[in-house]
Amino acid sequence: MNNSSNERTSIARKAGRGVIWNFLSFGVSKSILLLTTSILARLLSKEDFGLVAIAVVAMNYLAVVKDLGLGLALIQRRDDVEEAANTVFTINLLLGVVLSLLVLPLAPLFAAYFQEPQVTPVLSWLGLSFAINALGATHINLLMRDLDYRRKFIPDMGNTVVKGILSLWLALSGLGVWSLVFGQLAGALASTLAAWLIKPWRPRLRINLPLARQLIQFGASVTGVDVLAVFVDNLSYLVIGRLLGVAALGVFSISYRLPEMLIVGNLWLIASVLFPAFSSIQDKPDELRRGFLVSIRLVQLIVMPLCFGLLVAAEPIVRVFFGEQWLEAIPLLRILSMYALIYSVGYHAGDVYKALGRPDILFKLNIMSAAILVPALLLGSQFGLLGFAWGYLIAIIFDQAITLYVAGRFIHVSWGDILAEIKPAALGIVFMLPTAWGTLLFTQNLSPFAQLPMVVLTGATLYLLIIWRLEGDALFRLAQLVLTAKRS
Repeated sequence: MNNSSNERTSIARKAGRGVIWNFLSFGVSKSILLLTTSILARLLSKEDFGLVAIAVVAMNYLAVVKDLGLGLALIQRRDDVEEAANTVFTINLLLGVVLSLLVLPLAPLFAAYFQEPQVTPVLSWLGLSFAINALGATHINLLMRDLDYRRKFIPDMGNTVVKGILSLWLALSGLGVWSLVFGQLAGALASTLAAWLIKPWRPRLRINLPLARQLIQFGASVTGVDVLAVFVDNLSYLVIGRLLGVAALGVFSISYRLPEMLIVGNLWLIASVLFPAFSSIQDKPDELRRGFLVSIRLVQLIVMPLCFGLLVAAEPIVRVFFGEQWLEAIPLLRILSMYALIYSVGYHAGDVYKALGRPDILFKLNIMSAAILVPALLLGSQFGLLGFAWGYLIAIIFDQAITLYVAGRFIHVSWGDILAEIKPAALGIVFMLPTAWGTLLFTQNLSPFAQLPMVVLTGATLYLLIIWRLEGDALFRLAQLVLTAKRS
């Protein structure tokens, strides 16, 4: 019993440190990304952003098979880790090279679909990132498996800093869309080099066939899930780019940039910690259930104020960060912030299914998501970008209701349990929202550069005071757990 208690404490400490380092990495990298995007939005056109958005969609679809789910299989694996890592690295490298070459004949097909010839050279160059990333992917997976997010911080920062600096320099030099392309490639190279430097593991090029079959068996089901997830997540870009044009796609990509950076990015980084943590307690159903509920509480404490903050302050945010040419993004940002809030509630149910070795549940849920989203987006797009955004929001409401119902049946979590975890964040919003909105109205005659910090300061201060009153003891214990944790 004592050993079990010590094990749980060790996992909690590692997960706690992982969350702290992940948020530090996230905060710094997204601050840099927001700064560079803000500058680039004033240097580049809507069409430039739209072209890169199209190329990124194509890359995302190809990326679902970049490691056949072997990275997650390696994180979940409990034995023969060294041999499995060598096998994963070798397969990753082969796949990376093949995908980089495969982009060349596929690029003209994507260009034809979007009726934009310049997609071909942009996508062809971006395809090199598959081979570059493959060289460092296994090192990153091993760091995540060990919950060593302190060292993972270094390649994350290398990618962000190098990409940002080079993109700005090239944009100022007049290279247009190519500033984004070469910035992406340079960032991937910097991340790979940093991963090799900070992870003292050197791979051997060999494939253990019995191990490979085991890993691929797990990874194949994950890959099936990812194929559908990527299809669903990028469907908006396919529809807008085809039906509404490259400039409209550029506006949508800017509108989604902040929800993606502040909310979806938060979900991803928490998931990158929760999946290894859930995997380590996959045989303890009660602890897994408690961990899922705690993840909802933590996510909503962070995500809910961000979403409502974007809703209230959308106009000064767009004016300050992106400039006057992007004003049509304001109503889109408001709708997409609510989309991100609904999306966040059941997001981490997927990490539980993966940790239990049941990604087939996610596969079925993603089929359901696609069946809901496709007609909603096609119908919404008939009313322009705003109609499209409303279709997105309505679809995610139905999607998440079903997702949470399934999670409740599988993990034995009730709606009452979920609402109890959301309650502290919701109470904070009850006080924050009228204060922030009142400040916005009171300062409407000021410049957006003066108005925005005042809205953020008043809203955030009141929210944090309420949350500290409601959750102060729990947050203090979490801080103690992280700060007093010994190095593993």
